[in-house]
Amino acid sequence: MGKIIKPLTDAQVKKSKAKEKDYELADGNGLYLRVRKTGNKSWIFRYTRPFTKKRNNMVLGPYPEITLANARALREEHKQSLSQNIDPQEKRDDDNLRALHDNNTTFRFVAEKWFEVKRHTVSKGYAVDIWRSLENHVFPDIGHRPISSLNAPLVIRVLEPLAARGVLEQIRRLIQRINEIMIYALNTGMVQSNPLAGIRSAFKSPKRKNFSTIEPERLPELMEKLSRASIKYTTRILIEWQLHTMCRPSEAAAAKWEEIDFNNKLWIIPAERMKMNREHKIPLTDQTLKLLELMKPVSGHREYIFPADRNPRTHINAQTANMAIKRMGLKGELVAHGMRALASTILNDKGFDPDLIETALAHVEKNEVRRAYNRAEYIERRREMMEWWSQCIIGSALR
Repeated sequence: MGKIIKPLTDAQVKKSKAKEKDYELADGNGLYLRVRKTGNKSWIFRYTRPFTKKRNNMVLGPYPEITLANARALREEHKQSLSQNIDPQEKRDDDNLRALHDNNTTFRFVAEKWFEVKRHTVSKGYAVDIWRSLENHVFPDIGHRPISSLNAPLVIRVLEPLAARGVLEQIRRLIQRINEIMIYALNTGMVQSNPLAGIRSAFKSPKRKNFSTIEPERLPELMEKLSRASIKYTTRILIEWQLHTMCRPSEAAAAKWEEIDFNNKLWIIPAERMKMNREHKIPLTDQTLKLLELMKPVSGHREYIFPADRNPRTHINAQTANMAIKRMGLKGELVAHGMRALASTILNDKGFDPDLIETALAHVEKNEVRRAYNRAEYIERRREMMEWWSQCIIGSALR
């Protein structure tokens, strides 16, 4: 007949003192309180492992962090595992590994890994926009979840408040980014499938909206309005600069003097400032060089060609040109970005090589073969086209 073990009491556990050697107090059914000679106390569950039948001491945790009642509950849990031929030590180790894996594969954790790659393929400003959109609309709800636990209904519910506001283009971009993260997880072995691949079909598609622009024949009207507009000197030249160079509003607003190669008559915009993260060279015409001469007394001693009015150490806001165009009476008819479309239309109508025009607009050829073939930037041929375009603008201003 086995020895009858009298269960411990809370008082016994609390009053147990350190001795010259480590010792144990038995509670029964494999549970022991181990008292170290240092005075530290911990709970031990002693059991026979399934299949191997070897004895094992499993440390449950320290006392008093784990109370007598807690230790007994853990003992019963492990006895239940043993009744199913499951080794409780192995089960706990597996659970800990799974928890560690889940912590290292939360949606936010994977997104951070993906973003480390993504941010090097886009402009700095666009990278900031990508991460901010995830922080504002995705991470608060699912950032903490293991990426393997995500499913379509859950993510759709996260995006539904945006759908209620009608910001369909924003939803489209978020879904695109979420799926890029899922594809990264799939390719790196963090998930076995992408259950979010089809969630775009749960929302209405945004209507494609081109940037507002005017008809080519209204170019003289634009130049006449610009000449008479009650706008600041720097803003007026910024609009002309953007029109002549066919660049994007953000590229024009943040233009730096160090980017200007006066010897070779080039404006070299570094990759980090470009939408597609590729360096872009723009041939400077006589008129664009004249615009720079006009700005030298204003900002030649500063970093930016078009300094902000309140803080000239920074550049003018990219939306300044748009606000000025509205004040010129062209609200709803033309935006600053639309001047690129205006230039493209006129140059295409004139019969210039479409490849030259697309390169001038810093558009990336989607066809990889053509992109490799057209890698040359046609600087001299583009120079001729840009000179013609500048003369077209000047001629329109004189009409």
